[in-house]
Amino acid sequence: MILPPATLGMLGGGQLGRFFVAAAHEMGYKVWVLDPDPNSPAGLIADRHLNVGYEDQAALDEMARACAAVSTEFENVPAATLEYLAKSVPVRPGAAAVAVCQNRIAEKSFLRDNGLPHGAFAVILAEADIAAADPALFPAILKVARFGYDGKGQARVKSAAEALDAFRAFKGEACVLEAMLPLDCEVSVVLARSASGEVVPFPTVENQHSRGILDVSIAPAWVNPQLAAQAQACAATIAEKLGFVGTLAVEFFVTNGQLVVNEMAPRPHNSGHHTIDACVTSQYEQQVRALCGLPLGDATQHSPSVMVNLLGELWFENSDPAGAYREPDWALLYAVPGLRLHLYGKHEARHGRKMGHFTVIGNGPKEVLARALGARRDIGVRDED
Repeated sequence: MILPPATLGMLGGGQLGRFFVAAAHEMGYKVWVLDPDPNSPAGLIADRHLNVGYEDQAALDEMARACAAVSTEFENVPAATLEYLAKSVPVRPGAAAVAVCQNRIAEKSFLRDNGLPHGAFAVILAEADIAAADPALFPAILKVARFGYDGKGQARVKSAAEALDAFRAFKGEACVLEAMLPLDCEVSVVLARSASGEVVPFPTVENQHSRGILDVSIAPAWVNPQLAAQAQACAATIAEKLGFVGTLAVEFFVTNGQLVVNEMAPRPHNSGHHTIDACVTSQYEQQVRALCGLPLGDATQHSPSVMVNLLGELWFENSDPAGAYREPDWALLYAVPGLRLHLYGKHEARHGRKMGHFTVIGNGPKEVLARALGARRDIGVRDED
């Protein structure tokens, strides 16, 4: 076990890293953050912020000397960086597991090769691959294999001709072409897995998206309990097959009552934010525990919860990009019983940028949802047109 007051390393300095730093500090650890953004939210509260790129060898060497173990909050940290650090210090999750999750071609192939539920897809490396794709895939979504998230690097296409136009717009980057599926709803499972193979899942969450970005998460999910249990079991199998150590999130589509894996995130997840306020142990404390070889915590959810994302448009009058820049009226949220507001300390609001979230907890799921949606409306979150 790695015990306090050891120093831990975090690659990536966004809000997920910030919550990791806060959890680690509460547990008695120190944390170094490596992130190229001088205004990194995690770097602002870390014991030290290495403000360099992820491939800066001198900084990586310094981190390896100072830190007892290293984790990541960002799947696009180069696998080579994880491999380099792993020569000197424990790195969890490992490079091999992260590499699968950071490339959609590797991810879809992993699901297929392990007999896990997935939608029909085709690998698109050249224009000829679009012409050769099964026409039954359309209508489809063309997604870049790397660096696409929150709806970025994706295009809905009704035909091969539209797919070709989108592929060219993506400058010929490697892509996957995924058949669009009829959706009942979307759910996710966040779990922790230890180096010894112990798996502790949080209750399955039901998610609603707007413009490709998570908007609302309801926990526990309002789905059939058997389906929720199947999602937890599938996520645990994925973690085992990956040899994953740390906190992992798996997103699912529910289509015609059946689960289909959409994506995997080798880190804590937006849909697990509610665990800070609604569970005995948060997903971030679990990440610290798995990294340090501590026994995993109790993932019991003690209160029904609803989490609402707060995006940068709230900082503009009438959510208009040309509108006056102003701080939202947080007093409206602080007046709501059972609501906890979390702001990420980002130095600049931009449309579509995750700036914070709030979670409402209470005794009755319907009452909690009504209060959360009322607060969402009152603070100015707009429904998708």
